[in-house]
Amino acid sequence: MRRKRGFVQLAILHLLKQESMHGYQIMKELEDRSNGAYSASAGTVYPALQELEDQDLIRQDVHGNKKIYSINTSGLNRLEEIKHDGDFWEEWKERMTWRNSKEFVKLKSAMERWEKEVRNVVKKTRGNPEEVTELITFIDGVTEQLKKKSKK
Repeated sequence: MRRKRGFVQLAILHLLKQESMHGYQIMKELEDRSNGAYSASAGTVYPALQELEDQDLIRQDVHGNKKIYSINTSGLNRLEEIKHDGDFWEEWKERMTWRNSKEFVKLKSAMERWEKEVRNVVKKTRGNPEEVTELITFIDGVTEQLKKKSKK
């Protein structure tokens, strides 16, 4: 499953709105803004930067041996579209702290086990329309229960 970098991309746009930076500066600033709860890695930040470039939200300039990233008008417009209630960096800090909590680690592990079992069952239902229908009904039931929980 591909890791999502949407919130990291949004954080990068917020940083670049303040000033242009090179990749290492971005990684350090993301870590600092989370009070150390988020340890930015090149494996997350550089693909996120590439995706932002591909979406034409930032630009890259080379100064010496460093690539400097800057937000462009499209990136500023994206930030306007996604206005946050409250302080983005407070939400960033809270989210990163949650991701390091024992509860989140347990929840993530349970979700990974769930995904693995769903994939196993999907493999076993190939070519059996009755079992596929039964599995769809089961998944739809669980989805409805989750929707009810999210509305509480």
